[in-house]
Amino acid sequence: MPMMVLLAQHLSLNGNNLSEYTRKAELTVEVEDKDVTTYASLGWKVVLGGLKSGELSIEFLQDVAATKIDAIMWPLLGTVVPFVTRLDSAAVGTSNPQYSGSVLIKSWNPIEGAVGDEASVSVSYPTSGAVTRATA
Repeated sequence: MPMMVLLAQHLSLNGNNLSEYTRKAELTVEVEDKDVTTYASLGWKVVLGGLKSGELSIEFLQDVAATKIDAIMWPLLGTVVPFVTRLDSAAVGTSNPQYSGSVLIKSWNPIEGAVGDEASVSVSYPTSGAVTRATA
């Protein structure tokens, strides 16, 4: 069975390659389940897929120096921006699909952590519109 260890995940937001700040990135996509059960289903629940949605959750290592992650993310607050992510920074292909779409930058936590912790930022952004998967 093929297995993979994440060593060089790629993440881009608004055209900025943020991989050097990214410690963790998770893209989840789901479909609402709509109950369309009737008496004709003989006691079995019947569901159909409804609206699709997604979320991009990221953990960044913070850097507040000029032109670094804080300076990149702060102006994006409240905007919908494109994202691109893949399991490896290598070229897109059948063994390294790329997922892309847009997300709403709905929060930014410039200060997070406790005494002795590394300075990090954890955020979750909802997708806006379609998420696509490409292999070429």
